[in-house]
Amino acid sequence: MNRLKAIVANLRFLESPLAGRVIATRFLQLARNQVTHFSLYTPSPLLDRSHEFCFPNIHQKLYFSSKPNPIVELVLTSDWSKGLEHELEKCCSSMTHETVVYVLKRLEGNPEKAWCFFNWVSTKEWFRASSSLYSLIVRVLVSVETIKQFWITLWTMKRKGFYFDEEIYLPILADFRRKKMNKYCASLTRFYNRSIQENAMQSVVTKVVDIISGSKWGDEVMGELAKLKIQLSDNFVTRVLKELRNCPLKALEFFHWVEKQSDYEHNTVTYNAIARVLGRADSIEEFWSVIEEMKSEGHELDIDTYIKISRMLQKNRMMEDAVNLYELMMDGSCKPLVQDCSLLLKSISASDRPNLDLVFRVVKKFESTGHILSKAIYDGIHRSLTGAGKLDEAENIVRTMRSAGHEPDNITYSQVVFGLCKMRRFEEACKVLEEMESCGCIPDIKTWTILIQGHCDANEVDKALLCFTKMIEKGCDPDAAVLGVLIDSFLNQKRIDDAYKLLVEIVRKHGTSPWFNTYKKLIENLLGIEKFEEALDLLCLMRKHRYTPCTKPFVRYISKFGSIEDAIKFLKEWSKGSPQSHSAYLHVFKSLLGEGRFSEAKDLLSKIRRHISKRKQITELFDSVENCTVQSLGCISQ
Repeated sequence: MNRLKAIVANLRFLESPLAGRVIATRFLQLARNQVTHFSLYTPSPLLDRSHEFCFPNIHQKLYFSSKPNPIVELVLTSDWSKGLEHELEKCCSSMTHETVVYVLKRLEGNPEKAWCFFNWVSTKEWFRASSSLYSLIVRVLVSVETIKQFWITLWTMKRKGFYFDEEIYLPILADFRRKKMNKYCASLTRFYNRSIQENAMQSVVTKVVDIISGSKWGDEVMGELAKLKIQLSDNFVTRVLKELRNCPLKALEFFHWVEKQSDYEHNTVTYNAIARVLGRADSIEEFWSVIEEMKSEGHELDIDTYIKISRMLQKNRMMEDAVNLYELMMDGSCKPLVQDCSLLLKSISASDRPNLDLVFRVVKKFESTGHILSKAIYDGIHRSLTGAGKLDEAENIVRTMRSAGHEPDNITYSQVVFGLCKMRRFEEACKVLEEMESCGCIPDIKTWTILIQGHCDANEVDKALLCFTKMIEKGCDPDAAVLGVLIDSFLNQKRIDDAYKLLVEIVRKHGTSPWFNTYKKLIENLLGIEKFEEALDLLCLMRKHRYTPCTKPFVRYISKFGSIEDAIKFLKEWSKGSPQSHSAYLHVFKSLLGEGRFSEAKDLLSKIRRHISKRKQITELFDSVENCTVQSLGCISQ
């Protein structure tokens, strides 16, 4: 029983429905005096139906008329028609700006429906358009099927005075390219450039931003703002706040100044705009203060704002705030999706020491809204437990997961392997892969990579290489990731020759295409020990893999230590198939002259092809050298 209490203390989630299952499972295991060992497929008496512990029956869908969910379900499950519009009319009393954003986010995978919904809602008297809404709908409409609607909406956005800035333009441009819609890229760029030029409001926005950012906030700044006699609108306020995003506290001062103006009142649009600006480390207290103010005024974060702020918090490792924000949103009407919970759990587990309190707070809140734990959520819990070294508890989570109908897979096993490697229990980690095979779950490249990475992190590079060999023997082809792990480890041990031999062998025998950075680091290290021929060999392989050749290390090496023969070999390789090959020669000549190697540069000039040696830039370079002093040569290499 003492051990059971210890497990409970470690997990710290007594109030969670999940805790009941795990603790009960553990209690049964201890009562039967079973020895804990990591075997996810070992038949367990817990699988007997008579011993199955179920979660509370809270998995039914919880829908209320004031929530956006019924609207989403209605739109998703129905063809657009007058009848559907009539049904939506019944929801108008509960439909807010946040609701519209939520519905559009849920309809991202169905742009035609999103277009119909946006068109319908735009005609309503209560509807308040905003730049954030237009930004969202144009991103949703980026598809071949709705390209006409995309352009109509974009022009409507411009006509109504909403800005189309770089933050909207660049993601859409990237989407066009990703979706093979390149023919629209030029038109989008022209539209963006024209919008910037024709934007009358931008000059006023720029003046306001310059005044605020250029001085400490005070009477002088407020006086300057008053002189501008600004026509305040949601669009104007959000634009200024966005421009001040790198000065969040000054943005907040402007926000408070605006609310004191007699002709303007903040709303959900501007509250969401200031929240996006404040959701960072140096203004997090102010962020939560604004959130409380929003709640008191009856406003909520919209789902698009939540996603952006949550990602920023997770990126900056502000996990406590990310979890607090998740709980806040789950208590509201615009609840995050299942994948948002999954991503949050994954971010928590990425820490060196995952905070299990945060994990089970997220899970508890997720369950409290009627969700059933999916395989992805179980994986998130399991990943944090293995990362925290709680392997016994992690095994119990797997048993719970199996009883819920989710079998362990490569993801589950990979997390176990990661946890064991982190605790330097390498033999057990290797046995996990053997067990996988015996149960028909063949380890994939990611599982092998985690095992090899674990050995490398412990400086057990030779053992990692044995695992790598075994992986290949098992028929698993190496990829760039696992090769990069091994090359980095060899380089860290100054085993540069071994790294080179391994890379060349794997590329030639298995057709693996290493990462650009793997090539770059290895070339730099080879040149560092004057292995020019080997480095040049890698340059040839880079070209075969369609990489831009990594040439700067060669130019530096040749200028300091290389022979004329080295320079000729390098230039020959660099200029293959390059229409701008003369630039390679110019770089090498400048570098040689910058190191004061005049005779070598002259010698090289005499041995290259005449049509290159007579190019204007090269002849001008050598002509200038004739009148240069040794002291001034250092500027040539700049």
